[in-house]
Amino acid sequence: MVYVGIPKGQADQEEEVLKTIQDGDSDELTIKRFTESREKPGALWHIYAAKDTEKIREFLKKVAEEQGQENPVDHDPIHDQSWYLDRSLRKRLHQEYGVQGWAIVQFLGDVVFIPAGAPHQARSRDTHSLTAWADVHNLYSCIKVAEDFVSPEHVKHCFWLTQEFRYLSHTHTNHEDKLQVKNVIYHAVKDAVGILRANESSLSRP
Repeated sequence: MVYVGIPKGQADQEEEVLKTIQDGDSDELTIKRFTESREKPGALWHIYAAKDTEKIREFLKKVAEEQGQENPVDHDPIHDQSWYLDRSLRKRLHQEYGVQGWAIVQFLGDVVFIPAGAPHQARSRDTHSLTAWADVHNLYSCIKVAEDFVSPEHVKHCFWLTQEFRYLSHTHTNHEDKLQVKNVIYHAVKDAVGILRANESSLSRP
């Protein structure tokens, strides 16, 4: 988070931001960073373990059916980014499926790392959504720098996520293969083989 702009003379907005942070199940140390240390909060995140993705998806479909909504086969309740798990839904998710995430308030200067395939949501006072892709909304006006990358430890999750996108409708915003995981793997292997071949003579020496 490289910039957070806080309007002057708007105490009511500060109260709303504090309420949002508290309702987001943030811990006491996080709240003190805002109320006592006067740090500038940019976004409120809820991040879940990648292994719980199917449970979250099943839960969202269940809630949608309760509300009389359809669940088209070429859409996905997570990738559609049409849900936000508020306090009551987060409580139900924990009680009914045993799934609990982590609440993180990103302040000015903070960096948030999201593991591959981990469902996450970020909230502002007016806009919010749950996604498996970075779609951040803010507590205050702010500027962030985001970088998508593929780490060797999470290639499997990235590839699995790419396969999920293939089943979405062709008009879906996440249908495109954004990570290009196959290309990443191909070029990584090609570079590794090239280095080994270039040093083959020295490697074969006793």
